[in-house]
Amino acid sequence: MVTKRKVILITDGDVYANRAVELVAREIGGRCISMSQGNPSRYTGLELVELIKQAKHDPVLVMFDDSGFIGEGFGETAMRVVASHPDIHVLGVIAVASRTRREEWTKVDVCIDRDGQLTENGVDKFGAQEYEIGKITGDTVYCIDELKAPIVVGIGDIGKMSHQDDFKKGAPITKLAVQIILERSGLDGIRG
Repeated sequence: MVTKRKVILITDGDVYANRAVELVAREIGGRCISMSQGNPSRYTGLELVELIKQAKHDPVLVMFDDSGFIGEGFGETAMRVVASHPDIHVLGVIAVASRTRREEWTKVDVCIDRDGQLTENGVDKFGAQEYEIGKITGDTVYCIDELKAPIVVGIGDIGKMSHQDDFKKGAPITKLAVQIILERSGLDGIRG
């Protein structure tokens, strides 16, 4: 019997996100699929599943990015395949805000602003709270509502947010988002 791998899906894949996600994965004792970095994503969902299976520890943090493509782009197609694979157990999704002129949005369970405050309001790319409750706008969020993830945490642009999530500062907003997902899934005893 194959043990399902515990995975957190992250809708950003640029170099800033990669640095932040790698750091957070190390700090929690998990793994980051660094090869999933790309703007846009370069690997198919099935290729990413194989990389996830090779990771030494759970949870596995995987990045997906559409590079601003409106509608379901390559990153979202890969994310859908990973999320629906029988060997993958999705713990949650970190939905990253971007400037997409409001064409794409998703529902979120909670957001974290750039000051590390939990809020029911959405946040923008800079991590500033918006007025709309329970949703954020992003460029790789088109299919999140269909994934039926146990929790979706919205944040601003990973590794940035007006320098509040810089990896040199420990990427505290990204780390908090991961910790919330782990706590909700019952894995909050992981180092971190």
